[in-house]
Amino acid sequence: MRRFTLLLSALVLGTTALAQVDATFEDLSLPHPDTFYVNYSASGTDVGFNDGLAHFPCVYDTSYGGLWSTGFAYSNMTDSVTSGYTNEYSAKAGTGFAGSAEYAVAYCFDPSTFENSVRIDLNGAAIGHPVDGFYVTNTTYAYNSMRDGDAFARKFHNGDWFKLTIRGYSGGALKPDSVGVYLADFLFPDPSMNYILRDWTWVNTTPLGNVDSLQFTLTSTDNGAFGMNTPAYFCIDNFTDNNPTLSVANAQPVAAKVYPNPAINTLYADITDNSVQQVNVMTVAGTVLSTTDVAQKHVAIDISSLPAGAYMLQFSGNGKVTNSRFVKQ
Repeated sequence: MRRFTLLLSALVLGTTALAQVDATFEDLSLPHPDTFYVNYSASGTDVGFNDGLAHFPCVYDTSYGGLWSTGFAYSNMTDSVTSGYTNEYSAKAGTGFAGSAEYAVAYCFDPSTFENSVRIDLNGAAIGHPVDGFYVTNTTYAYNSMRDGDAFARKFHNGDWFKLTIRGYSGGALKPDSVGVYLADFLFPDPSMNYILRDWTWVNTTPLGNVDSLQFTLTSTDNGAFGMNTPAYFCIDNFTDNNPTLSVANAQPVAAKVYPNPAINTLYADITDNSVQQVNVMTVAGTVLSTTDVAQKHVAIDISSLPAGAYMLQFSGNGKVTNSRFVKQ
């Protein structure tokens, strides 16, 4: 089995366009600030939600006064301080990615296998195509539990880790490859480098190839007689699908050759369209981060200050606009 831990693979530029569709959760309705999605109307069944081209399952059990059994909830909670399970819907970052209001919280538990796993199913045109990736961070509940310990879990020390592993389903079969990210890593020879993730971090899932759904599994070094002691939660934002809605005939020509992809400090664009006058670096949501005027065919763009993740290059001139996607490591 091949495993890719925080591996950002190259995205291929071609003559066919793929539209990226993000599940940002910003259009999902919440009644007021500092709240979250809850639905107790159908105990034991999936009362989840759709966003982008993905379905996020959610199952509640009304027994014992109400219990979140498994799946995802969307939230705009900002409590990055309070410890304990009563604060299970808050991201340690205090907001969604890049300061956005809403994000999703995952509770990883499969009642049929008793494993700490949950799935996201793709919808419509996204089925059978790669998922670009998503941003991830810890919940306040899990972060504080690992930092301090609690009634159920111990404080993390050297040698401990908390890991999220992602695998893909295709045609009903679980694929062998996986992508992993450490939500806490205390394995460094130098203890000062140990960390518990509290900021939003991009996870690239394109190495998993074409998928119909993704399986998310949490594992930890803190385990007991009844399984994992570390709270089985994580937060997710900007879940990004590839939507092949444009045909070759309708696709816009590539305006430039962009490399390296992924890039670390400098991104280069060899302009192939003579009409291009300006290059913008943008977020996947369309916010312009920087602008470079095109004075020659070879353009160097400084991206050293950008956080790791997926971005867009927009090429414009003479009333034409084309986009290329890149990944910053």
